[in-house]
Amino acid sequence: MTPAELIVRGLTVHNGLGQTVLGDVSLDVPANTVVAVTGPSGSGKTTLLRTILDVLPPGLRRMSGEITWAGTPVSPGRPSAVWRRQATGLLGQDPAGTLNPLWTVDRLVSESDRSQVDDALSAAGLDPTSVRTKRPHQLSGGQAQRVALARAIAGRPPLLLLDEPTSALDADAVRRVANLVRRRRDERIGATLIISHDREFVAALADRVIGLGSPPIVLPSSPSRPPTTEAVLTVSGLSIERPVALVRDANFAVHGGELVALVGASGSGKTTLLRALAGLHDVHTGQITIDGRPLPSLRTRDRRQLRAIQYLAQDPLDALNPAHRAVTTIARPARLLCGLSRHQARSAAEEILIAVGLDPAAGRRRPGTLSGGQRQRVVLARALAPRPRLLLADEPTSALDDETAEAVLGVLVRHRADGMAVLAATHDPRVVRRADRILRLHDRRLTEAAANPRDEGGITLCPNR
Repeated sequence: MTPAELIVRGLTVHNGLGQTVLGDVSLDVPANTVVAVTGPSGSGKTTLLRTILDVLPPGLRRMSGEITWAGTPVSPGRPSAVWRRQATGLLGQDPAGTLNPLWTVDRLVSESDRSQVDDALSAAGLDPTSVRTKRPHQLSGGQAQRVALARAIAGRPPLLLLDEPTSALDADAVRRVANLVRRRRDERIGATLIISHDREFVAALADRVIGLGSPPIVLPSSPSRPPTTEAVLTVSGLSIERPVALVRDANFAVHGGELVALVGASGSGKTTLLRALAGLHDVHTGQITIDGRPLPSLRTRDRRQLRAIQYLAQDPLDALNPAHRAVTTIARPARLLCGLSRHQARSAAEEILIAVGLDPAAGRRRPGTLSGGQRQRVVLARALAPRPRLLLADEPTSALDDETAEAVLGVLVRHRADGMAVLAATHDPRVVRRADRILRLHDRRLTEAAANPRDEGGITLCPNR
């Protein structure tokens, strides 16, 4: 019997302009091994995965190459679709976007194998009885990712493909993913291909590592000035009770030039709190002020108030209009909220694209043809374009490699030097290390935490094999 081995030879992908997005990539993933593909954001990691699965987005085209599974060539089109359904399990980079919003968790996971729903949910770190009847909009970002993971592993697929499986997860969830991958290998369940920029995760698990691309643009960061005593954001007695009780009697402030990290386990309510501050989620009680003035509801805010607060969503693909090019997306708030002309807004958008470490050519591309890390930087650029007083950032570096994350944090330093305040929900120790203060959300209470980056992701993921 031929081993269930994936063999890829000479894959090349071009975009609509005829430019090479992925050039002449070859790799082997033998049965019962773990192979990792690493590289900076935009190097083609996710494009490689999509090409293997024959699910390239519009605008990208496979030009050459061959894919073989268990000794049999897998041709594009229907043969590839049959192979995907029968032999693979996939955890995509934007898990919430892959979950059908009308389906319950039970139906989503049972797509793969109904008999293993509870086992798969438990293995992914979820309580089956509490999530089975929920739909995706009732899950936190971390829970949605774990549901997608449960769906990927439920049928014990001979080939598991994980695209940035540790992004936006707390340390406990990362350990669970690592244990699942290790168990697949040890129990000889099948092969695993990981796309990741998480060096610690890769080093702990991979039998073989393949690098793609060259280092990204990294800009030197400017020294930040100390936070001012002026409170940009003040929150008093804030409680969030719907869809479930998440936050009770929160009181805190964020000052001009300050970076405050909001930490806590997945599902604790960090995203909901940020959305409430942005006016995108109802609060039960409490008051929110910006620069000492009560903040009205989102529907009644004037242009100055809309400009003052910008929200950076956790799922960049869902936050971007798929029909708009990146530069158009970034220019729009600069034009509408700052009163710039169309030409001025476009020039400003091109400048900020470079500032967040993207090649200007990326500005001409649409979200579906950008990598997860590139989309994350486009969303950041859009949020920074109107020069807000407060940036609410939900996992701003989760899809970024170390070098690009440092460049992005450097961009935030420069904006903070101009007085912008940042409240960032994060599991990323790179963000926590840069924070002036840390707020921890646990058991519905918000408390100030010790500035110890090991609390949120600095713990060793896996013992040596």
